[in-house]
Amino acid sequence: VLISEPIARYFDDHFFAGGLTYSGHPLAMAAIVATIDAMKEEKVVENAAYIGNEVLRPGLEALAKKHAIIGEVRGRGLFQALELVSSREQKTPLTAADMAAIKGALTEAGLLAFVVENRIHVVPPCTITAEQVAQGLAIFDAVFARFASLAK
Repeated sequence: VLISEPIARYFDDHFFAGGLTYSGHPLAMAAIVATIDAMKEEKVVENAAYIGNEVLRPGLEALAKKHAIIGEVRGRGLFQALELVSSREQKTPLTAADMAAIKGALTEAGLLAFVVENRIHVVPPCTITAEQVAQGLAIFDAVFARFASLAK
């Protein structure tokens, strides 16, 4: 920020009472407290830990055993990723065209996938249920079966 010398000197002995819109704003703080209370009451963190570690991760690992197109499952809790490859041994990533086709098939089946290069990031909301995870895993299973020929 540039200001003239006379204006700068004014603030040598005068306080500038500026701030940010949300900086310590009582309404924003009330919303934060209410959100934290709701998350505690609804056990959102506990649900995320359980679903991520006991439902989602084991389900993705089972898919990897079944489909050679899945080169690796990695992540923690509800933040997982599937690396898709044409060769597990050589770790050859699927092409952009193949990934686009898989993403399109997932979308058609009702699963909106976040695809980055040859990875599908699997990061559902913390409030997801085991039934919803099972539905998503079933969609992955069906779509990966359709693209089995991509794996060598």
